[in-house]
Amino acid sequence: MTLFYAPDISTVHFLPEEETQHAMRVMRLTEGDEITVTDGKGFFYRCIIVRPHGRQCEVTVAGRWRPDLSRHFRIHIAVAPTKSMERMEWFVEKATEIGIDTITCLNCRFSERREIKTARLEKILVSAIKQSQKALLPDLYAMTGFRTFVDRPREGQKFIAHCDADPQTQLLQHVCRAGEDVTILIGPEGDFSKDETAFAEQHGFVPVSLGESRLRTETAALAACHTFHLLSSFSVR
Repeated sequence: MTLFYAPDISTVHFLPEEETQHAMRVMRLTEGDEITVTDGKGFFYRCIIVRPHGRQCEVTVAGRWRPDLSRHFRIHIAVAPTKSMERMEWFVEKATEIGIDTITCLNCRFSERREIKTARLEKILVSAIKQSQKALLPDLYAMTGFRTFVDRPREGQKFIAHCDADPQTQLLQHVCRAGEDVTILIGPEGDFSKDETAFAEQHGFVPVSLGESRLRTETAALAACHTFHLLSSFSVR
């Protein structure tokens, strides 16, 4: 199934220009053809093309359904963007394919990148939900100061993964409770500062280890995301 994305499809029965181009020029669809559209808000729509057009393809909505979600908890990863945007883009794409709800770009003391333009990442999010056949578009938040983020009240479990953790620090999979909302902080290549880790722990973030290997930022963030999914899948067996 080829999936199209139109965030306002419930009220505006036109495909966005980029989606129209894909439907008309790449897939050669025409009047009467049926397509599946997601609004990124949790629904799929069965649509029929009624008026092909070069810029906006008009459709009629023939049905709507919400897919059965096997996961009932939310994953929020706050990560310091890498110096190379390609590596950050890779994480955003793969985490979306696996399943993530919120990504926050974290500005830390040793961050390699202080500013980030989210437009490119937002396009990658859309492409990834289409490729992985998902109905929910993850939330993406621009650069947020470390202390500002940590100081905000939030529900669920809270973790911080850092390289200078005590040797006795437990692995994430040993302390995370399956099926509950979770937030995890992933630092830059230079790691969190000692003041940052202390501040996070004072605000209820539990230090965890992601294993013996020292992982790159984007690898650590993806490993954490995958760990949450594995714990969830084991808990329902």
